[in-house]
Parts: sequence; structure tokens; C-alpha cells
Amino acid sequence: MTDAALDDIRVLDLSGEIGVYATKLLADLGADVIRIEPPDGDPMRMIGPFFGEQASPDRSLYFWNLNTNKRSITLDIAKPEGREAFEKLVKTADVVVETFEPGYMDSLGLGYGRLSTLKPGIIVTSVTGFGQDGPHAHYKWSDIVGVAMSGMMTLAGDKEDPPNRPYGNQGYIGAGIQAAAGTLMAIVHRDNTGEGQHVDVSMQEALSINQETAMQTYDMTKAIRTRTGARGALPIDIPGIGVYQCTDGQVFAYLGTPGGAPWTVMLDWMTREGKAEDLNDEPYREFIGNLNLGFLTGLVREPEKLPERLKIMAHLYEVFAKFCASKSKWDLYQEGQQQRLMFGIVSTPEDLVKNPQLKHREWLQKVEHDHISTTVTYAGPPYRLSETPWAIRNRPPLPGEHTVEVLGEAGYSTQQVDDLRAKGAV
Repeated sequence: MTDAALDDIRVLDLSGEIGVYATKLLADLGADVIRIEPPDGDPMRMIGPFFGEQASPDRSLYFWNLNTNKRSITLDIAKPEGREAFEKLVKTADVVVETFEPGYMDSLGLGYGRLSTLKPGIIVTSVTGFGQDGPHAHYKWSDIVGVAMSGMMTLAGDKEDPPNRPYGNQGYIGAGIQAAAGTLMAIVHRDNTGEGQHVDVSMQEALSINQETAMQTYDMTKAIRTRTGARGALPIDIPGIGVYQCTDGQVFAYLGTPGGAPWTVMLDWMTREGKAEDLNDEPYREFIGNLNLGFLTGLVREPEKLPERLKIMAHLYEVFAKFCASKSKWDLYQEGQQQRLMFGIVSTPEDLVKNPQLKHREWLQKVEHDHISTTVTYAGPPYRLSETPWAIRNRPPLPGEHTVEVLGEAGYSTQQVDDLRAKGAV
């Protein structure tokens, strides 16, 4: 098999939900990621849904999704024997990723200062809600706290809605992506200088970039942007921009925008199918000829013309919505794209499985789960490396599956591992 990008890197993974995606990204790039689980069980293993609807630590789809290519050991680093074993593992490692409350690792004698004396060049990545210092450093966090405190929730949803939490643990995923990026930069620095460092990731800071221009808008105008849904920055229904219902789902349309065909191409399509109604008559035809983002943003410059223009836009929106409702989402997407009209399917999981582009690129990955005698389909690579490819090489580990193997690599005999187990350290 071709060498992986990080096949010479070992990572000790002490992360909880907020950091586990970071270590998955590293593992899928070839790093030897050793997931260190508490002897009484990793709480993530009991988060559903479960394969076969059987709640069991070895059947959590949530855990599987975030732990491909990792090895698992059980180790209680709060016990003296566990700390000693962890220190031995650190001497074999390049990176430690942890998500404890700031100061906890120091209280165990396992903070960055101590670990860097054991292994000069070690990189410790800490992922928390608010970072390692400051007045909120010890505040409790969860995914929804992160997306709320970052400013994302105030922008998510429609104007009439309360602030929305984006689906899934987007806070944890976003923090994990930035943690992986910071860790990779620290590895490059270590390789060039021999110097390790402490990578401090705040979920609040990592997610604040998702506000896009909301911060600059406030900085320049003191205006606070709020939810506009699919409408974007203009708080009106814009014909050809937004989510539209089809016969079998929805599409997102982004017509009259840079990079795509003008709105007149859409009108010609509607006309060919006899569904343009009166849009080829004035004032609609002339309006459509001018319909683009620049024209829309300039509407407010002539307030005396705004009421009439809004009436025209409302009618155009209604006719276009009826056209979309008469079509399947795939027809709109494929025919629209052939005409350089920007349509995108609002994809369901089924759509992704059937998507011809993803099929061509063999994005979905089949992974053998020998412990339950079945093959499971996983989401594929988030990027493609031509020389050191991303790959799922191994299924997620069973609890403590590699304890004897990994501790053996650190110098422990099987008997010594059994002794640690008897003391509750593994």
C-alpha cells in the first residue's frame, strides 16, 4: 500500500466529543492514533443510534463514525500506575490530544510542561470550550454552548424563528477541524526545528469564523446581522435564490449570480415548456433582463420605485416556484446545470448514496466489521492526496482491543498488564 501522509506519527488520544474528530482526521491520514479509554467505558460508545438497534459499546454508529483507523487501550491516568504507563507511552508518541478542563492534566502531573521534559518535541493539543485561560476558561461547555457563544446561532434559521442550532455537533466538528490543522502546523514546526508546543483550541474562537461577514458588518456599521434563512443578506424573497419545493424534495437555486447564466436563460427554459405565464410581457421581461445581484442590492437606492419592484418580484417568485414544483429535483439540477443555471439538490442521505458524481469517485467506503460479520458503509475522504492518500484501513476498535499490544510496545509484559488490570489501572 502507498505510504500515508502521517504514517510516522503516533498520537495519544485522550479526547472527548469536542476533540475526537481531530484525531479521526489524523488517523485517516495514517497516524497511529491510540485511543485511551477509561476502564469503565468510553461514554461515547453508548451514544446512539446503534447497529441493529442493539445498545452495546461495540455497536454505536456515533462512535464508529469518529474512530476509524484507531487502536484502543483502557487506562486510568488518575491512578499512579496508569500515570506511569501513560508517561511511558508519551516517550513513544509525537502528539497528545486532550479535552479535559484546563488545569486537570497539570493536577495529575501530566501537563505540557511535564510531558515536554519526558519527550522533548512533544505536541500537546488541548481542545476546550473557551481556551486555557481567561474568565470563561473553566465554564462548562457542550456543542450548543459553542455554537451559541460563537455567534453562529443568531444567524441560523429564518427571520421569524428563534436562534437555531445547526444539525449535528457542528461545534465539536468545527473545533476538531481547527485542532487537526493546528496540530499539523505544530508537527511541521517540530520537524523543522525539533521544538514541540502546546496547541490551545477554543471552540468559541474556532467557530466564530463561521459568522463570515457579520463581525465586519458590526465593526463598520454597528449593525447586527440576524437570521435571514435562504434569502441571504436581503430580507425579501428573491426570485431564483433560495430553497424551492419540487415533486420529490427540494433544490437550492442561485440564479442571476456571478459564475452562472443570467436569468433570461431561465425564462427561455420556462417559455419552451409553456410555463412562463406572463413573464415575457412587460414589465416582467425588462425586469428579468436586469435581474442580478448588483441590481438587487441597488434596489434601495431608489426608494420611490421599491413598492412597484417588490410587486414584480413577488409575481416572478410565484411563477418560478410553480415551475420548480412541477419538476423533480434531479431534472432541475441536471437540466439547469447543462444551461449553466446554478441549481443544487438539497440532498438526503439516499441522494448521496445514489449521486453519480460520488459514485464515480468511489467516495463511499465499505469497511469490514469482523466482530459482527458484516460490512458497513462509511462517508469517504474530505480531501484527496495524490501521493499519500487518505484511507480507512481499519474498522473502529473494540473497547481496549489493543491494550496488551500497545503497552507491550512500551515495554510491559503480558503479566505486567494483567497486574495493572488487577489494580484497576487498565
